[in-house]
Amino acid sequence: MQKPRFLTRHPQRIGFLLAAIVGMMTGCSWTPVVQTPAPEAPIVAPADNSPLPPAITQAQSRWVPVRWTELPGLETDAVQDAWPAWLQSCQRPAAAWKALCPEVQRLASASPQAQRSWIRQNLQPYRVESNEQRSEGLLTGYYEPVMDASRLPRKGFVVPLYAPPASLAQRKPWYSRQEMETVSAARAALRGKELVYLADPVDAMVLHIQGSGLINVTEPDGRQRMVRLAFAATNDQPYKSIGRWLLDQGQIRDASWPGIKDWISRNPSRVNELLWQNPRVVFFKEEALPPGVTPPGPKGAQGVPLTAGRSIAVDRGSIPYGTPVWLQSSGPQTTLDRLVLAQDTGTAIVGAVRADYYAGSGTAAGELAGRLKQPLKLWVLWPK
Repeated sequence: MQKPRFLTRHPQRIGFLLAAIVGMMTGCSWTPVVQTPAPEAPIVAPADNSPLPPAITQAQSRWVPVRWTELPGLETDAVQDAWPAWLQSCQRPAAAWKALCPEVQRLASASPQAQRSWIRQNLQPYRVESNEQRSEGLLTGYYEPVMDASRLPRKGFVVPLYAPPASLAQRKPWYSRQEMETVSAARAALRGKELVYLADPVDAMVLHIQGSGLINVTEPDGRQRMVRLAFAATNDQPYKSIGRWLLDQGQIRDASWPGIKDWISRNPSRVNELLWQNPRVVFFKEEALPPGVTPPGPKGAQGVPLTAGRSIAVDRGSIPYGTPVWLQSSGPQTTLDRLVLAQDTGTAIVGAVRADYYAGSGTAAGELAGRLKQPLKLWVLWPK
């Protein structure tokens, strides 16, 4: 999913923000003695003293072989939570993984200990470095917004999201965001390409940045249904961060989406001036969703659905799609030591140690993604 990111590119945040939901489950027993199953016998990891293989050079990075003991949190991460993402990648495996994907599928219901043991026995960890031997980079986040929309324009819903216009390939770059709203030729080319109408132009910007969204659309007959608007194309204009523009203008000190929302609330007459600073626009395609079930994540650039908390976007020149990656990041928003899968990319996700963390969908995911910007270390797990 080609999606520019706000904090650099780019999830993906205005009408969605600032709600986090924490669920707690409690239980009780009516019997005085509770029998618990015997703990599973630990699986002893093989001795980590075999000779290390040579380093591997990628187009944008260098992989340095390391011992498993270098990976923080290896024994405590709930690796089983990453298995659904791994199974998705195995639906479209790269050549290096075709032989191992049947084993990944076989272990889907195995214990975390068995999964960890298999990882150690079959894979080799490599620390990801830049060609200048820098092993620390940047982690940002993205998410999938959930928004209300109308199929037809009506009071309160007048901001269109478009399918690609027929003339898109005839003009590169195509019209900018400002030109799409002010130039008659651009407006004529977009006529009839409206998919849905949102209530807020800033919400439209959020979708242009994140690249996809879950849309609760009201149809002309009043029925409501959930659809996904997925990335289809862009106008080939450069992405410009509106947060960066506000910082450069001395308008804000907090360039997160909550900070931008606060500025907009104080400067409603300058919304167009702000949004036009980013000339890049995304065009969408509509994807039907099965009714009554939780929809899968949007498809990433690998072509498989993303998994919240276990999928990342990477620079494809540094890490191939479908590669399991150990991710370590500590900062003011969260601490992550976990197994993730490289399944997506982004125009601003560039560099050896660079990742965009897919936080999921909805307001809580948007709050995390909108603020996430902290140091990062990566280790690829590659077949021996």
